[in-house]
Amino acid sequence: MDRPGMEILLVEDNAGDAVLIRQVLAEGSVPVNLHIARDGEQALALLDGEDFRPTLIILDLNIPRIPGVSLLERWRTNDIPVVVFTSSQIAAEKTRVLALGAREFIEKPTDIAAFIRALRGIVERWSGDNKGAALGA
Repeated sequence: MDRPGMEILLVEDNAGDAVLIRQVLAEGSVPVNLHIARDGEQALALLDGEDFRPTLIILDLNIPRIPGVSLLERWRTNDIPVVVFTSSQIAAEKTRVLALGAREFIEKPTDIAAFIRALRGIVERWSGDNKGAALGA
């Protein structure tokens, strides 16, 4: 059963990360309805549909079919924040995605506790009244 709260689109091809993210968000303080796209093509199909308007998009860059950077180039909106949550450590990619409109670029921590803290921080910063607080993050 859906609960009221943030509608989050997670664009993530790593099944292990997707399961962990679903679990962390389900246990968080902010109610979340999580929708998962396994690649950029699925994400674009969801975003182009008229019935789906997520509150937040959490985007991995290293995804199949349409990579994260290409997805940002093809689909632009100023009203839905995109947070890049990726294992990429390439400075040029960070610069590029922020120039394309991503609101934050966060490297996925390899430590599980840090991963959970980072993910919860993303949701807390972008929930409800806190949306503006993330701009300086």
